[in-house]
Amino acid sequence: MKRVGSWLFYIVGAIAVAYLVLYAYVTFTGRDITPGDPIRIFRKPDAPSYS
Repeated sequence: MKRVGSWLFYIVGAIAVAYLVLYAYVTFTGRDITPGDPIRIFRKPDAPSYS
């Protein structure tokens, strides 16, 4: 049980560090996310339109 608790502690810590790294990346790259902006996804120019 002690070993499971240690692994759980490390997993939660890794998730927290990953979240902080993602937050720092978004903060320092200057990407502003505003509601209502279209999501820009790369699409091939010669791809067929299904709509």
